Amino acid sequence: MTLYKTLNEANAAVVAQIKLARPHLVDVKPAHECIAALREGHALLHAGPPIAWPEMTGPMQGAVLGASLFEGWAKSAAEAEALAAGGQIRFLPCHDNSAVGPMGGITSPHMPVLVVKNSVQGNVAYCNLNEGIGKVMRFGAFEGEVQTRLAWMRDVLGPVLSEALGRLAGGVDLSTLMAQAITMGDEFHQRNIAASALLLRALAPEIAGSGEGLIQQREVLSFLARTEQFFLNVAMAYCKCAMDAGATVEAGSIVTAMTRNGRDFAIRVSGLGKRWFTAPVNTPVGLFFTGYSQDDANPDIGDSAITETLGIGAAAMIAAPGVTRFVGAGGFADALEISEEMREIFIDSNPLLQIPTWDFQAACLGLDVRRVVETGITPLINTGIAHRKAGIGQVGAGTVRAPLGCFEKALEALAEQQGVTA
Repeated sequence: MTLYKTLNEANAAVVAQIKLARPHLVDVKPAHECIAALREGHALLHAGPPIAWPEMTGPMQGAVLGASLFEGWAKSAAEAEALAAGGQIRFLPCHDNSAVGPMGGITSPHMPVLVVKNSVQGNVAYCNLNEGIGKVMRFGAFEGEVQTRLAWMRDVLGPVLSEALGRLAGGVDLSTLMAQAITMGDEFHQRNIAASALLLRALAPEIAGSGEGLIQQREVLSFLARTEQFFLNVAMAYCKCAMDAGATVEAGSIVTAMTRNGRDFAIRVSGLGKRWFTAPVNTPVGLFFTGYSQDDANPDIGDSAITETLGIGAAAMIAAPGVTRFVGAGGFADALEISEEMREIFIDSNPLLQIPTWDFQAACLGLDVRRVVETGITPLINTGIAHRKAGIGQVGAGTVRAPLGCFEKALEALAEQQGVTA
């Protein structure tokens, strides 16, 4: 490990590694083929820092039931709940297994996962596939159409995408694709319309030329065409891959992961290894679908804040001012104000992601714990809102602030490490 004279020098090294990373989407495989922890017994990955079944909120518990039914571990929701409550399922954070997952983040052995490989530093990151909209497992729904869709994704979508990607030498260069998509109005958390369309453009000829039947090809192309948020999961794996490359520096005060499990908001910092620093999550505030209100909102949940960790998502709201209306955050002036505020807590910019509506300023890069604590400005996250009860699903979209407490704890740990009195 290189020794750095100052935190600033270490931070520059972390940012340099993040900039150097070139994640490519290279395959889609069953999760157990990629993630060793899923090969033994009943094991599930989940979003956020470690959490036990009794502490999980409704959406995550619902997703656990859905995954147990999907894997055939249980024949009914009641049986699945008994398995989980009886300690017969091991729960493991996605982040501890080179993975990320939106909302509940529940990933089971036979679910297909995106395989994103850094062509420069060589590390790999995984994320499950986006299920589309409506009643979906990531938001806590678990029966009926949820099971039908999960089986189709396992049996049709995953294999077709795998074969298509196998026809592309080196896979899909995500840095190039995202550089184009951000100029088309995406910020990669709540708006992925352009990136999803660009990915479909890259894959469509290979899907049409695959060995699968015409009906399956049509099903996959139709699903990708109507799933505007399909690229979110790809972007999450991209960000995880890039931030893990930065974490190899093992020094500095740069945040390398932000995540939530419905109970705790947690961060990791480049100079503090894999330690989690946590504080109670806040609850998103935003706009709700007809028939639902703020009272129905589940506390903040999901690994998707890895996008804001890199400096996109809400930090790049100015790239997608239209999304401010969807999440109830105002209009263009508000988007500009948000991105300008986020600029205060990042130390650098990402030259790959230049934003036309920001006079071609590049997206933020290098979230610094010291700046968060010094300014009192905490990262803003734009997010979907799940119903607090299992089985209902998404009820709106909004924004939420990371709690200051986890950044303060991390800074205190850094001060202790450096021999400084906090």
